[in-house]
Amino acid sequence: MMGKQFNHINSRLKSFIAKQKIFFVATATADSRVNLSPKGMDTFKVLNNNKVLWLNLTGSGNETAAHIQKDGRITIMFCAFEGAPMILRLYGTAKVIHPKDEEWKENYANFKDLAGARQIFDVTVDLVQTSCGMSIPYFDFKEERLQLDQWANEKGEEGIKNYWKEKNEESIDGIPTYIND
Repeated sequence: MMGKQFNHINSRLKSFIAKQKIFFVATATADSRVNLSPKGMDTFKVLNNNKVLWLNLTGSGNETAAHIQKDGRITIMFCAFEGAPMILRLYGTAKVIHPKDEEWKENYANFKDLAGARQIFDVTVDLVQTSCGMSIPYFDFKEERLQLDQWANEKGEEGIKNYWKEKNEESIDGIPTYIND
């Protein structure tokens, strides 16, 4: 089974994305480490054939925001862990929307309210690629982990802002994230 390329997300791929419980995000600048992170918790929305949003929650690092604001390139990958095999990659450019930004409210309305939401990535998709995924094992989804949401709720809004100041203001390569500016 050979890979296929498309210039947009068609309805079949949109349906596939909606069923996935996990996706992976990769970013880098020309002179930084490549960052690859797993994501979940219903934080991904397809707005149209070439536009997706991803709600980023507070975490131990903030590499993606640093990379996107310096370079803009992003790759998002989904894998079928049940049903027919497939790997789906979305290539594009992103911009970061912080809670302080004017467009936050309109874009955040696409998601369930989650404590610790720190950025929305507005991604313009310019290449969609599928590949076979026949070597990817089957996994059964059991349930969402609740620890991140509980942790963020316990910290509260001020506690989250303090955590951002301590842990999220720059990447591991020293690139600023502008989370508190």
